[in-house]
Amino acid sequence: MKYLVSLALALAVAGATPVTPVTPVKHVYPQGIDVSSYQPNVNWTTVKKNDIAFAYIKATEGTCHVHLPTFNSQYTGAAKAGLIRGGYHFAHPNVSSGATQAKYFLAHGGGCSEDGITLPGALDIECNPSGPKCYGLSAPAMVSWIKDFSNTYKAATGRYPVIYTTTDWWKDCTGNSATFGSTNPLWIANYASTIGTLPAGWKETSFWQYAHSGPNPGDAILWNGDLAGLKRYTFCYLARRNTLIITLVLNSMAHGP
Repeated sequence: MKYLVSLALALAVAGATPVTPVTPVKHVYPQGIDVSSYQPNVNWTTVKKNDIAFAYIKATEGTCHVHLPTFNSQYTGAAKAGLIRGGYHFAHPNVSSGATQAKYFLAHGGGCSEDGITLPGALDIECNPSGPKCYGLSAPAMVSWIKDFSNTYKAATGRYPVIYTTTDWWKDCTGNSATFGSTNPLWIANYASTIGTLPAGWKETSFWQYAHSGPNPGDAILWNGDLAGLKRYTFCYLARRNTLIITLVLNSMAHGP
């Protein structure tokens, strides 16, 4: 029984801990793209031939904008071409709660499937495109909003969402909070030759968006690991299974031999 408890806890940690491999180098690690309705006609067969391994696709924004049918076309097109793919949500923390927007995202393409080709959903939280940089929220209020979104997504999928941001925005709008470094994978955006300084709490990044454009549609991204690791990263069901294992073990212990 002690072995089972140790195994269950080890599995749970493996399912919850964000990926933290070494610093990426261009064109060595698996390449990806970030696309949205600004790239409505992606030739996914060509993208695949260009050695793109994965794509993050914009699904929702706030609680009133769904990128359909563009999202559906891109999501299914990427999968048919053999790419790993996932959806992301562009946050508007000034219009509704984190939980409300997480549920909206989950209902419109942001789920974390058990098919081996779907990445955990991502929360895109960055400069307000049409108002105050931090959406009028104080740093503690912003941290609380992100936590609300993150916990709601985790409860529904077994995985914490990836957080997409920039270091400058994170410092200004969360007070450089270290709250999420031990739970949420980081997708850092820095259009430069190096990743640069990361937000507090993260020692490594899981994804690096290093260019706004390139030979493929959308923004250019690198996965911070190898292709096998990227494929393992898709298995959202592992976290739910690990929770079930722990529950079964604890129930067995409570009822005795």
